[in-house]
Amino acid sequence: MPYLDDQTFSLHTRSSVGAQLTPTATQRTTLIVAGCYVIVIAILWHVPVLSWIIYPFKLLTVGFHEMSHAITGVLTCATIHSVELDPDEGGETRMSGGISWITLPAGYLGSSLIGACLIACGFDTNASKIACLVLGVFFLFTLWWARRNWLTWLLILGMSGLIVLFWLVADSVALRFFVLFVGVMSDLYVLWDVIDDTVARKVNSSDASAFARICGCFPSQVWGVIWLIIAFIFFAAGVMVGLVVFKESSSEQKSEAAKFLPAPGSSGAMVSAPLPGVLVMIVAALTWELLS
Repeated sequence: MPYLDDQTFSLHTRSSVGAQLTPTATQRTTLIVAGCYVIVIAILWHVPVLSWIIYPFKLLTVGFHEMSHAITGVLTCATIHSVELDPDEGGETRMSGGISWITLPAGYLGSSLIGACLIACGFDTNASKIACLVLGVFFLFTLWWARRNWLTWLLILGMSGLIVLFWLVADSVALRFFVLFVGVMSDLYVLWDVIDDTVARKVNSSDASAFARICGCFPSQVWGVIWLIIAFIFFAAGVMVGLVVFKESSSEQKSEAAKFLPAPGSSGAMVSAPLPGVLVMIVAALTWELLS
């Protein structure tokens, strides 16, 4: 067995890590698209009329925020009474029980983690399909908790329709860039929301203010900075995971995507049933059950 001294091992490790993080041609395209998303979102965010273009995605990230509260509430034995979104980009999760010092930061940190996972999955077509399946399950739970909130229903049904649409376009390549966009949008919204609610100004009704009252050791601005740092780490981690894990070229991704839950009309469509149609039927059945 060859012997490596500490210096040689360190150089080898740095070289290996550098090679893993060096983007391929396909990954460079993904990074460029993600960078364009950041610029476009930043522009649309501050233009009054054009901001309506990304308004549904702002509501979706608010939904991720509330869904994170609800999921951590369930995991800490809370009873979820309702999940609500409002047209002013606000939301509320009503629960009883649970562990407050876990459920309160879960809104910002959970939606940031969801965004980071979507960014990582946005580097690969099949990973984007899996991400959408997981989102579909979360959507179903959210619809159940928000069964009396019409805005949540419209948002989730609309996003489910977009997922099905992009699944069917160009062998699901469009789905990958849609997932990437939602991930970037979610993380940017979290960063902006934390800065706006806690760092730039103190909002007494924010999660950070409630968390500060429970802990009593730091003001809400300090917790906002801590959560902001964690959100940045999640954002960077999502990109790095995508670079390290998904090295396949676009042609290789297309070939693999044709074998895994292919869209109708693709080369592998006869091998397995098109799952988007199944998802539509599930959502339709749940809708009928809840409204009947």
